[in-house]
Amino acid sequence: MRALQIVDYGRPLAEAVLTDPVPGPGELVVSIRAAGICRSDVHYRSGSRPVPSLPLVPGHEVAGVVDAVGPGVEQPMVGDRVCLHYLISCGGCDACRRGAEQFCASGQMIGLDRQGGYAERILMPARNAFPIPDAVSMEAAAVMMCSTATAYHALRRGGLAAGESVAVFGSGGVGMSAIQLAGALGAFEVFAVDVSPAKLAAATGYGAIPVHAGDSDPVAQILDFTGGRGVDVTLEMVGLPLTMSQSIASLAPGGRAVAVGLTHEEFGMNAYRDLVRREALVTGSADHLAAEIPVLLEMARRGTLDLSGVVTTTIPLDPAAVETALVALEGFGDDIRTVIAS
Repeated sequence: MRALQIVDYGRPLAEAVLTDPVPGPGELVVSIRAAGICRSDVHYRSGSRPVPSLPLVPGHEVAGVVDAVGPGVEQPMVGDRVCLHYLISCGGCDACRRGAEQFCASGQMIGLDRQGGYAERILMPARNAFPIPDAVSMEAAAVMMCSTATAYHALRRGGLAAGESVAVFGSGGVGMSAIQLAGALGAFEVFAVDVSPAKLAAATGYGAIPVHAGDSDPVAQILDFTGGRGVDVTLEMVGLPLTMSQSIASLAPGGRAVAVGLTHEEFGMNAYRDLVRREALVTGSADHLAAEIPVLLEMARRGTLDLSGVVTTTIPLDPAAVETALVALEGFGDDIRTVIAS
C-alpha cells in the first residue's frame, strides 16, 4: 500500500510502499477515504514534539470503509463506513476504568505511537471503529475524530452551561467546531478570536461574534462587548503564551479558561489579579473520550453540527500536496481544515 512518512524532522514527507496490514483477533483493516491534516502533524513533522520513532505515517483523523476483519469481529462488517477513535487503550488500567482512557498506561495514538492515516489502509482494534451515519460525509467524519471531539471535550472540561458566554481563541479546525458546539450546548454569546478575516467570516456564519485580534487588543474588545464583565468560558486553541494570557484576562468572575493548543512555552499569570480576585479556574483539556464520539455523530446526523464549511480543502495522497498543506497550516493560513481524500 502507498503511504506518506515522516522520515526526518524538518523535511518533507516521503512516499513509501508498505506491506498491506492483516487483521488479527478483534482487529480490522480500513481502506482510508479521508484523513484530516491537524496542527499536531505539523509539530510531529518539525520535531517540536518528537515522536517515539521514525519513520512514521502521521494522521489521526481517519474515516473509510472496512476492508477486512479478524477473528471474533462481528461489528462492523466489511463494506461498512466507519470513523476511527485515534486512542488505542487497554481498557483495564486505572485510567481506563475511571473513564479517562487518554491517560491509559499503555495507550497508543495513531499517527504518533503507531502508523496513522496518511496511507491507503490502516489496522485498528474493531472497538475503535464507529459507524458513520448516511447523512455525514467521509471528510466530515474524519475531522470529527480530532477537531470536533477535542472541542467537545474541552467545552465539557470548561463546564459550559446553557445561557453562558464563550470566547474561542483560534478559529481553525478545532476552534470552528467549538464555536458550533458552544451554540448547540446553549451558549448565548460565542466570540471567535483570530487574525484571519477569512476565518472570522466563516465563524460569523456559524453565529459567532468576530473579534479581530490583529486590529486591537482582543481582551479589550471582549470586555467592551460584554459591558466590562468578560466571558464565562474561554478556549485557547492556538498554543501561544500570548493567547493563553489573553484567554485568562477575558474571564468574568467565576470564569473557566481551558488550554487546548499544544505548546512547550510558559506563560505568566498574576495569582491575585487573574485567579483569586475573580475566583477563576484554569484547566487543561487532553484529547477526548470514545464515549463522546457517538454524541457528536448523532449531532451531525441531525444537522445540529455542520462541518461542510469546515473542510475547506481536499487534496490527494500526494507528498507535494500534503507538504503544501502542512506549510500553510504551520503559517496559520486561511484554510480551516484540509483533508486528504480518495
